[in-house]
Amino acid sequence: MKKLAVTATSLAVLASSGVFAQSKTRAEVYQELIEAQNNGLNYVTETSYPDVNPIFTTQVARLKQEYLAERRQVSMQNTID
Repeated sequence: MKKLAVTATSLAVLASSGVFAQSKTRAEVYQELIEAQNNGLNYVTETSYPDVNPIFTTQVARLKQEYLAERRQVSMQNTID
């Protein structure tokens, strides 16, 4: 009886392991992480979550402006090519 229960449990675990798979690739997750960091995610602390810590607001604003300027420059280069 124990053998049957262990076998059934093992099969259930193996069958359900595919349910947790995500549809994103590593590259997509990595790109999302880069975008989140560029949007100031590094400056969110436990005491300020979900907002940026007030100490870092000027840094985050500057980083966002630089990131947007860089994105505009890349898109302009892509339209020229």
